[in-house]
Amino acid sequence: MKWESFVKKATVLTLSTAIFMGGSNLVHAEKKSPNDYKEDYGLSTITRSNMKNMIQQHGDKRFTVPTFDASTIQNIPSATRVLENGEEIKLDVWDTWPLQNSDGTVAEYNGYHILFGLAGNPDNAQDTFIYMFYKKADENSIDAWKNAGRVFDENDKYEANDKYLKDLAEEWSGSATYTSDGEIRLFYTNRTAFNEEQGLYGKQTLTTAQVNVSEVEDGTLQVDGVEDNKSIFEGGDGSVYQNVMQAFGGEKIDWKENHTLRDPHYIEENGHKYLVFEANTGTDYGYSGEESLYNQAYYGNSNHFFQNEKDWLLNSSKKEYAELANGAIGIVEITDDYELKKVMEPLLVSNTVTDEIERPNIFKKDGKWYLFTSSRGSKMTIDGIDDEDIYMLGYVANSLTGEFKPINKTGIVLHHDLDPYDITWTYAHYVIPQEGTDEAVVTSYMTNRGFFEDHKSTFAPSFKLKLKNKKSSVVEDSILEQGQITLYDK
Repeated sequence: MKWESFVKKATVLTLSTAIFMGGSNLVHAEKKSPNDYKEDYGLSTITRSNMKNMIQQHGDKRFTVPTFDASTIQNIPSATRVLENGEEIKLDVWDTWPLQNSDGTVAEYNGYHILFGLAGNPDNAQDTFIYMFYKKADENSIDAWKNAGRVFDENDKYEANDKYLKDLAEEWSGSATYTSDGEIRLFYTNRTAFNEEQGLYGKQTLTTAQVNVSEVEDGTLQVDGVEDNKSIFEGGDGSVYQNVMQAFGGEKIDWKENHTLRDPHYIEENGHKYLVFEANTGTDYGYSGEESLYNQAYYGNSNHFFQNEKDWLLNSSKKEYAELANGAIGIVEITDDYELKKVMEPLLVSNTVTDEIERPNIFKKDGKWYLFTSSRGSKMTIDGIDDEDIYMLGYVANSLTGEFKPINKTGIVLHHDLDPYDITWTYAHYVIPQEGTDEAVVTSYMTNRGFFEDHKSTFAPSFKLKLKNKKSSVVEDSILEQGQITLYDK
């Protein structure tokens, strides 16, 4: 929608609110700006009113990440790597995701459970690559997880003969599915270096590969290489999802910009294949910019709330960040050969609220689609939410394409506000559905990278989350083992 149409629409709305309703019944309109408008683009929205109301739910035990005993927390014993000089180092391990069946439940591969995760040297923030961990399916302890090492060799990005993979600098998170053909199909994010001279700008591309795995002896799996390693989607023309050149390709880079196009999550529905991913809205679906601050659809609630919240935002230190905030959960359809078929409109947007709604996780349960995303208060623009607030937000719909309604009225599913230097600090919460029950398993990682000499980023203790229609709650006294991904009858 062009700026001229914003003004025209706002003028009509302003005049309509000033009509006399007979005698003394005059409707007094809230003070408006001629720039005000209301346009939701047909999309489900994380509104500012939802986020403000969410603050009132802080501290509710139904939505609070359980408290963990720091004295029991272990580094993952197998998370080590031997350097070229022979030194063995302990690795940080953060975002992880299991090998899953098409319905989201944990897949069993020849008697094993497989977990992919980002890992790297605690002393090198750019050392971010995907490793494969595995264990026997009937074991739960953190000691049971073994490390098969990096999934990709250094030369894989060149041997792929792919125009985007050749510039890969880091591997970021995604998902993995166990196909009907018995293959392991990995989806991940190719992230380039930020190099202005080469025009890379930290470009993120949704990517896939088949991972070949074998059992070399009882209890030991190894990665036998990858094949069909290829790019799927990198933002296109920027009309639906912001591409990296829109974010950083101008004459002057705005370092407050936070471009995202990552974390592909694979799902199937009615014989079709899809990737759901983190992104930012493109030019046709509510782009970033100062004009977005005047869109009542991003505020929700009443006109009174809109005017007051807008006035606060326009005069706050968060104004510049809110102008840039155009987070989205995107979706594309892919072919049976895992190539781009159709770019679809976003499932959920967070314009003016945050640029970053991470690690989308979606599955179908009891005929409804549940969508979850992780987000940080430090990336938000809401008064009353601060840098220590950590969330997992949740939404539910009757169909894959929505409309997605907030769980627990506001979208809050999990929250904590720990000091980041607490080793029990957690992030990247991931909900894993379990067959035949309303209870799901929530995994995450624990401890920030490089904050401690002895404590590395590691699997956090898992816990149970109950899901029922538009409600969720943390199950009391349900803390599980570090890294546990399934429920078993004890």
